[in-house]
Amino acid sequence: MKETSGERTDIKLAEELDRAIAKARQALFALQSPEGYWSFELHVDVLTLCDYLLYYHWRGKVDEKKQEQAVRHLLKERLPDGGWNLYHGGPSEINLTVKGYLVLKLAGHDPESPEMRKTRETILRLGGVDRMNTYSKLMLALLGLYPWRCLPCIPCEMTLLPNWFPFNIYELSSWSRNMVAPLSIINHFRPIRPLPERFRIDELYPEGPDSPRLGLHRDKQWFTTRNFFLTLDRALKIHEGLPFKPLRKAALKTAERWILERIGEGSDGMGAIFPAMVYTLIALEALGYDESHPLFAKALKDLQDLEVAEPTDDSLRVRPCFSPTWDTAISILSLTQSGASPNDPRIVKAVDWLLDKEIRRFGDWRVKNPYPEASGWAFEFNNEFYPDVDDTAMVLLALHSARASDSKRHRETIERATRWTLSFQCKNGGFAAFDKDVTKPWLEKIPFADHNAILDPPSNCISGRILEWLGRAGFDRDHPAVKRTVEFLRAEQDEDGSWFGRWGVNYIYGTWQALRGLRAVGIPPEEPWMRKAVDWLKSRQNPDGGWGETAVSYEDPRLKAKGPSGPSQTAWALLGIMACEEGDRESLRRGIDYLLRTQAPDGAWPETTTNGAGFPKVYYLRYDVYRYTWPLLALAEYRKRLARAEAAPQKAAEKGLAAAPAA
Repeated sequence: MKETSGERTDIKLAEELDRAIAKARQALFALQSPEGYWSFELHVDVLTLCDYLLYYHWRGKVDEKKQEQAVRHLLKERLPDGGWNLYHGGPSEINLTVKGYLVLKLAGHDPESPEMRKTRETILRLGGVDRMNTYSKLMLALLGLYPWRCLPCIPCEMTLLPNWFPFNIYELSSWSRNMVAPLSIINHFRPIRPLPERFRIDELYPEGPDSPRLGLHRDKQWFTTRNFFLTLDRALKIHEGLPFKPLRKAALKTAERWILERIGEGSDGMGAIFPAMVYTLIALEALGYDESHPLFAKALKDLQDLEVAEPTDDSLRVRPCFSPTWDTAISILSLTQSGASPNDPRIVKAVDWLLDKEIRRFGDWRVKNPYPEASGWAFEFNNEFYPDVDDTAMVLLALHSARASDSKRHRETIERATRWTLSFQCKNGGFAAFDKDVTKPWLEKIPFADHNAILDPPSNCISGRILEWLGRAGFDRDHPAVKRTVEFLRAEQDEDGSWFGRWGVNYIYGTWQALRGLRAVGIPPEEPWMRKAVDWLKSRQNPDGGWGETAVSYEDPRLKAKGPSGPSQTAWALLGIMACEEGDRESLRRGIDYLLRTQAPDGAWPETTTNGAGFPKVYYLRYDVYRYTWPLLALAEYRKRLARAEAAPQKAAEKGLAAAPAA
């Protein structure tokens, strides 16, 4: 029988898909560590690098060679207007630009040079130093460059508050908690180490560094939650000035013990994440610790391990943390779903590594969730106090798709971690990242909450991933926990059909995860609200066949899913659509063609777009693992659809022959 042109096209497409999938799989396997895990770099803006250098200036122990290397990276990242941005393609941002300017000045750059003048003009255009957030001002204050009186007070008596008190540290997100505890010690000692006079930045204050307008600004209305907290802040500052503070000694000891417990064995630093690690080192030094103390020496090494040397131009940058658990789970899932055998020794080794990383220790999470059994996984290599629900759900999906060397242990771990995960369901039915019901909105008005992440509310993307896992594990839409999560997602859906994405950029990420989860538990794609979500995704496809979104959509939702195409967001959109549509739809074919067309010779996909959100509007990331894994998963899923389409006529023919009467 002569093949039609359409059949020949499908055969050719299948061959292209097979080649692309094989090449991507090979690239991913090549990056596996000898221990079995994958660990890719998390790319961030220059704030982490700047704070790293400023910390060493505060210590008075600057490595001139490393500073020179860091400056190379800074200059490479500087924008034409002299500033630095939060995300790829974004405008200059005040916190980054002030700190970048200061680091260049400390490194010997002439403040009157044309480039430094350009940076200074941008800073003044953005409002100057006083427009920076609390945490950036704090680093300046420690160097004598910002008045301490203008910072909000963080009294260490907070660590003495009982867990039932409405404003105890366990009502804050885990990452805020990890910063607030050491900052409360810093607040007490105020370990200011002024820089030499020539490094002052008075030129960055539009009204001068002693202006009475500096500091915390009240709302115009009298009776607001923010004004209440500002009044409380004044009272706390009066308390700080008193010679006798009856609870201070006990509070300092409590905060110190709290910190030491969380940086010891089983931890790669406070929360294993950059800002808290720096504040912890400053707090410990204020308490009298130095490198002769094993825990201080360990905390310092944990910080230094975040350095990333770039050999191509002899530059230096600093990552915010490591991400091996997340990277390994996504890699296993992408490989097994794209044709790698679940019994492949390399896959088994990776699964065994994940099983070894299960956290059986009770951490901070148990304060809000008194579940009697510990399980779960953390994002980083070692962070035993902070396993998180998001990583755990991804690990469970990976474990389900592969095999371990010990099948009994494998099965028991999955069952235990599933129970642990379900225990985190919040009152509104959704799932958050690290804790349960850390959702008091009035806490967002406290003066030091301007990093836009003081809380850890349930998110659409995590809730969708939990549903996806529960569906794979055999839970259906009638299970009580599933019902509540479905109701949560339905209530959170935007009018246009999309979902906000808290941990990935942004609405494409949230919508894809929601659709995948909802379909996994059996929500029909024909339901109008599901159809609306799919139609929204399809309507945002770019003319080149891909999808794209920049972090500007966190600032302006009117720009959701409007941006240049990229591999991660194209893959997410395709996976979301494929969760709800069968058949060879035009939008899918064009999206797959985009991925095939843009794959690099090394098997991965080039990506510069910011694709992850740390603190929306404040701190973003680019996950390097995404350009290897999500496009691979999307291509593999589409290839399976082609195979099903190829098999359908044959099955129909066989069924017809079986049903035909005997001659």
